[in-house]
Amino acid sequence: MSTRTSSEDRVPARDIPPVDDETPDEEGAFPRLTDDQVATLEVGGTRRSVHTGEVLIREGAPSNDFFVILSGKVAVIDEGAVDGERRILRVHGPGRFLGELGLLEGQVAFFTAEVIEDGEMLVVPAERVRALVAHDLVLSDLILRAYLVRRHLLIGLGSGFRIIGSCYSPDTLRLREFAMRNRLPHRWIDLERDERAEQLLRSLDVAPEDTPVVIWHGEKVLRNPTNAELARIVGLPVPVPGAAQDVCDLVVVGAGPAGLAASVYGSSDGLNTVTLESIAAGGQASTSSRIENYLGFPAGVSGSELAERAVIQAGKFGARILVSAEVTGLGSEAGNHVLRLTGGGAVRGRALVLATGARYRKLTVPGIEALEGTSVYYAATHQEARMCGTDPVAIVGGGNSAGQATVFLADHVSHVHLLIRGDDLGKSMSRYLVDQIERHPRVTVHRNTEVRTVHGEKYLEEIVVEDNRTGEQDTIGVHALFVFIGAMPHTGWLADAIALDDHGFVLTGLDAVRARGDGDRRIGAGLSRTLETSRPGLFAAGDVRSGSVKRVASAVGEGAMAVRQIHEYFERS
Repeated sequence: MSTRTSSEDRVPARDIPPVDDETPDEEGAFPRLTDDQVATLEVGGTRRSVHTGEVLIREGAPSNDFFVILSGKVAVIDEGAVDGERRILRVHGPGRFLGELGLLEGQVAFFTAEVIEDGEMLVVPAERVRALVAHDLVLSDLILRAYLVRRHLLIGLGSGFRIIGSCYSPDTLRLREFAMRNRLPHRWIDLERDERAEQLLRSLDVAPEDTPVVIWHGEKVLRNPTNAELARIVGLPVPVPGAAQDVCDLVVVGAGPAGLAASVYGSSDGLNTVTLESIAAGGQASTSSRIENYLGFPAGVSGSELAERAVIQAGKFGARILVSAEVTGLGSEAGNHVLRLTGGGAVRGRALVLATGARYRKLTVPGIEALEGTSVYYAATHQEARMCGTDPVAIVGGGNSAGQATVFLADHVSHVHLLIRGDDLGKSMSRYLVDQIERHPRVTVHRNTEVRTVHGEKYLEEIVVEDNRTGEQDTIGVHALFVFIGAMPHTGWLADAIALDDHGFVLTGLDAVRARGDGDRRIGAGLSRTLETSRPGLFAAGDVRSGSVKRVASAVGEGAMAVRQIHEYFERS
């Protein structure tokens, strides 16, 4: 339970300019609780008085309490600026509650909450709120929706930590991708484009050659941190090298839709479940701005929101999801599977689910590598859309990912050029997307068209395309290129441990039985489980599996099926 902050934690009231008006609600981000909802939260909570200048939540520190404003006002402030400037982001009054997604996921705060008018707070331990979110339908929907939208708004405002580095630096690109994929509030300051960058570096006594750097809370400097180091700073769970590990019932490799489903169903069935994810939960699906044909979401749902909800749900049942947990090899020990991790650690499990999915295929044309991360992208989320501004863009691909990106970006930029190799847009794309694209006034579909080269120094200026029937070339002026041309299975680390098909996808069921060479015996024994690989106790689900349907719903279904088959495996072992 929170206690009154000490005087050294207080910020003088004169640092906060006078603000009279509350921030209006925005997409359900700032709802006002009813008296009955406050009464529900008060069970296990405590009322206490607060005074102007008191800091309730400190940016960069864990927040262990949920605050409901009963009277008075609180300002939400961004203190992450390296120049010491403090920005008021929001002002809340009676009936509002503080916090955002990090409170539910155990992350540090990405803002400071300071009292600007004396009043009274209801203080509820975070664990109590997590339990309510897990069991109270109305409060769950209200709080979770508000927290998801608040995280989105914080990202849009550029709150949180700063990444200072060159757009040409692979490490800058790595850190930006990690932050964006994990949906962490941050701001990138480009050494090549932002005039303030070098001045900021001098004020922090950092040489340009020492970049990229991460500036946390305006003062803490991390020089070219690893993904794991950045994750620890913000409170994301990561593997602890050298720590003793118990044997888990279930280890899931990959936290895309299939892996998250296996995590939820495994842990809810009572299995001690650990999930290992190399970058961020959500997989390829998290790069989709809106999935409209997922069952139960008639208005559509973004891939990132689906991932965040699944992470919270898995945590509710006790699953541990570790990020920056890259698996480099597979072995065995005392009848258990052993997964070797980058950095020397290992995780052991009685059963495994491979849900590593597939990684985007890159477009191989001259000049493209130098523009990746600045104007060539392999995802289309709100963050990429903001970087495009209103400039025209091009999208390469004919599947659902390309279609979803086209529909989304067409509402943000001046024009979208969609390039497909064939002449039938509906061949690999869902009909609802085809209809929206063909009706949209700011979309041009270029059929039988392929990119031959890209032009631009620091940023993309134009692309040269070719009609693959006639050989005729044309130049299209665009300032961003989005690529969705399929994916490759992430199975290189498996080496010869299990049977793969000719394209590197994992064989399962009867195909895996035949690959082992003992098909008759296993089939006769009733062991031909449809998702089991050629290695007993190791199952595959989602896009990594040979013959799988590349859709979010089918991946979720396979993750759940894998857990059911694991129980059968345990019964027969």
